[in-house]
Amino acid sequence: MKQTRDWMGGIAARNKLSGGNGLPFADARVVRNKNNTNIVTNGPFGEIKETIGGYIIVKAESVDEAVEFAKGCPVLQGDGNSVEVRKIAKGDGMH
Repeated sequence: MKQTRDWMGGIAARNKLSGGNGLPFADARVVRNKNNTNIVTNGPFGEIKETIGGYIIVKAESVDEAVEFAKGCPVLQGDGNSVEVRKIAKGDGMH
């Protein structure tokens, strides 16, 4: 946790952190479509290959700059772990 706060603090010190939050697993639900029926279950489950533990929003000039921030994420200390970098859709999502 401290490593994550320090990493985010470094981004904030450069005035590039816009926001973010952890995403706790307690009281989570999964809604999936199976045979055209929505099924709601408790989750996420440990057997899934990917989980989202949180997110941060950075003010990057490019995807490459955001990738450089991501490379410092403590999550990457775990073998096989990953950090996803995406742009945020604006307005109608077409930008």
